[in-house]
Amino acid sequence: MAQRPPILLIDSPSLYFRAYFGIPESAAKTEDGQPVNAVRGFLDMLAQLVRTRRPDRMVCALDYDWRPAWRVELLPSYKAHRVAPEGGEVVPDTLSPQVPMILEVLTAFGIPFIGATGYEADDVLGTLSVTQPGPVEVVSGDRDLFQLVDDARQVRLLYVGRGVAKLEDCDDAAIRARYGVPADRYADFAALRGDPSDGLPGVPGVGEKTAARLIERYGGLPGILAALDDGDAGFAPGLRSKLAAARDYLAVAPKVVEVARDIPLPELPTALPTAPAEPEGLLELAQRWNLAGSCRRLVDALTARS
Repeated sequence: MAQRPPILLIDSPSLYFRAYFGIPESAAKTEDGQPVNAVRGFLDMLAQLVRTRRPDRMVCALDYDWRPAWRVELLPSYKAHRVAPEGGEVVPDTLSPQVPMILEVLTAFGIPFIGATGYEADDVLGTLSVTQPGPVEVVSGDRDLFQLVDDARQVRLLYVGRGVAKLEDCDDAAIRARYGVPADRYADFAALRGDPSDGLPGVPGVGEKTAARLIERYGGLPGILAALDDGDAGFAPGLRSKLAAARDYLAVAPKVVEVARDIPLPELPTALPTAPAEPEGLLELAQRWNLAGSCRRLVDALTARS
C-alpha cells in the first residue's frame, strides 16, 4: 500500500523573517512603494515546498505570543534581548505590515493557519505534530524544533537554516549525526549548551561536545543532576563546580526550551486545496500588491497535484 503524502506544518514566522531578510525591499514593492518582500518570499517558499514534498495537507503556524509569560517566569532572560524599548518584539517596521498581508493571501488560497493565545508557533507545531496523522514534516529554521523529530510517528524536520532550496530532511539519525544526541534529548542538550538567540545562557564552559558527552553518559539532565548529587566520580572537578553553580538554571531551562505538545487547538481543516478557494479575491490581492508571479507559482504547484 502506498504511503499517504505528508502534512506540512509551516513555522510561518521562521519563513517570513527569512524571506524578509533574503529579498531586498527594492526588489519587491507595490506600485505605491510598499515593501512586499516578505510576502513574496514566503509564497515562493510555499510553492517550492508543495512542488518538492507533494503534501496533501498543510497548516501554517503563527506566533500569538512570541515570548510567553510562563516561559519568562521560569527564565527571565528568555528572549529579553529582543524586547523593544516600548515593549513587544523588535521587528523591522516594514515587516510588521506584511504579516496581515500574508494571512489575507493564505485565506484567498484556502491554506489554513492557526495560533494559540499564550503560546508560540513552536508550540502550535508541537501539538499538531502529535495530533495530526502522519507522515508529518515540520518546516522551520529554528533548531529547537529538532526535538519534534520522532521516527516511530514519522515526524521529520525539514530544516531550512540554509534556505528552502537547501533544506535538510532530518530524522533521528540526522540529529544524532549533527549533535551526538537523540532528538528527544535535544531540549536538555540546548539547556546545557545555551542559545544566545533565545537568551538561554547555558552552563559556562559547556559546549556542544561536552553537553553531548554528558547526555550520552547519563541519559539526560535528570540523570546528570542525580549523578552530581550522588558524587559520581565521572565529573572533572571544574565541570562539577560549573554544573553545581548552574543547578537552579538547569532546573528550569529544559522546561523553557521544551516545545509544548498539548495546547488547546480548535478543529481545523488541513486539506491542501488544488485550486484557490477565492480565485477572484486572490487575483485582486495579486494585482494590488504586485504578487502575480508568486501567486501564479503557488497556484501552479497546487494544481500540479490534482
